[in-house]
Amino acid sequence: MGDCNVPDLIDELERHSSLRQRALRQVDAAETRGTHSMSGSAALGVLHKLASSPDTATEALSLLHELQVYQVELALQDEELRASRRELEALLHRQRQLYDHSPAGSFTIDQSTVIAELNLAGARLLKLRREAAVGRRFDAFLTDRDGRVLQSVLALAATGREGAECEVRLNAGLGPPTTIRISAGIDPAGSGFVLATLGTATTRGI
Repeated sequence: MGDCNVPDLIDELERHSSLRQRALRQVDAAETRGTHSMSGSAALGVLHKLASSPDTATEALSLLHELQVYQVELALQDEELRASRRELEALLHRQRQLYDHSPAGSFTIDQSTVIAELNLAGARLLKLRREAAVGRRFDAFLTDRDGRVLQSVLALAATGREGAECEVRLNAGLGPPTTIRISAGIDPAGSGFVLATLGTATTRGI
């Protein structure tokens, strides 16, 4: 038997019940005003046949009311979904702003260290525009030795163990390399890794 989150199930049932009550109130109000809105030729055809017979007229009116309630319920659900989407888009925008304006460099790379995404601080470290950095290999900015160090840390991160960190020299631009400390972790949204800079040391020559 699968897990069942009882509180969540109760909340969902209560939300559905509340939604249906709202729909019922709207339909009842429309009937009081004498306004009816119905779509769907098939459903209307069935109702017309039922309403034409005294024996089924009551059932036809009941069915009409039920269909109207369902129609309004769908409209309310659509309204809630639109509101939820607006909230989600606002949250994603906020998270993007926080990511872009973080003082620490952040890079999303694949197994070959090709950069798929980076924030503004990461682009500044590479001394490139963000668009120009995407698609380039991160280890291309490292010495051969530091590239091997990074691969060892990525292998450790792939096991899910904490503390996958290393110190490497970043060769970006025309100046001397900058020594930075990097933390690596598995990308939760893909098969690659997320690198985060933990700070920079004094620049030094090779």
